[in-house]
Amino acid sequence: MSNRPTDPATEAFVAHRNLLFTVAYEMLGSAADAEDVLQESWLRWVGVDLEQVRDQRAYLVRITTRQSLNRLRTMRRRREAYVGQWLPEPMLTTPDVADDVELAESVSMAMMLVLERLSPTERAVFVLREVFEVGYDEIAEAVGKTPAAVRQIAHRARRHVDEGRPPKMTSQRQARAVLESFQRALETGNPQDLLDVLAPEVVLVSDGGGIKRAALRPVVGAEKVVRFYLGGVSRTKGTITCDPTVVNGNPALVVRLDGELDGIMGIRVEDERITSLYYVRNPEKLTRVESETRLTLR
Repeated sequence: MSNRPTDPATEAFVAHRNLLFTVAYEMLGSAADAEDVLQESWLRWVGVDLEQVRDQRAYLVRITTRQSLNRLRTMRRRREAYVGQWLPEPMLTTPDVADDVELAESVSMAMMLVLERLSPTERAVFVLREVFEVGYDEIAEAVGKTPAAVRQIAHRARRHVDEGRPPKMTSQRQARAVLESFQRALETGNPQDLLDVLAPEVVLVSDGGGIKRAALRPVVGAEKVVRFYLGGVSRTKGTITCDPTVVNGNPALVVRLDGELDGIMGIRVEDERITSLYYVRNPEKLTRVESETRLTLR
């Protein structure tokens, strides 16, 4: 066993790494970009005089927020050229994320899409204040605004989010039961079984990134969703299998075609029916579904 003393900067960064990753992911919707942000944050952190840092957690969150804001502004331009619908990069999450209702809701596909409507600064302020309960003074330092301006931005961001926030989802237990029925219907390809589990106004958003087949616009309505799915299956001429999992803290399916990963199908359940489907097929976004990612609000 080594007697070499632990590097204080490394020790602090590792202790807060899961929190910093969660902050970056909620701001960016991309695990790959969140990892890049953490690397950039680390390079800045090791150059800091720790004796001058009063609150290491707050300082690290501030660095991560600034790097995330820089990255988000660049990503916005990139997404304007994205082919078809954009969905957040799905992540296989640990069981404790699903057990934490607040965290599971904040990283859900539905909420991440709502956050896309905000400007970069609004998103940073909303995430830090509403999700991580950071004080206005700390947020002001992170985003380069006055505390008074941050309060105004937070109010505006809350209003935008409330306008787009989906109704509260059913319990995880009920959602898992609906997911089981949906899984059976997908695997058998029975149109009526699919219609029975979908809400009449269900919306399917599929993301192929221009690499895999996907609808360029949301598919609205149970019958249209069923036709779209069954039409896709008929073109593949392969065997579809689905495995239940938890992605972004919520029930989802790992969809395989002839044993090969085809995509991740996230669901949102209200009143025992599926109201939203999020199908990520872009292979560039499927790298975080083989091993669990630990997210935390603390």
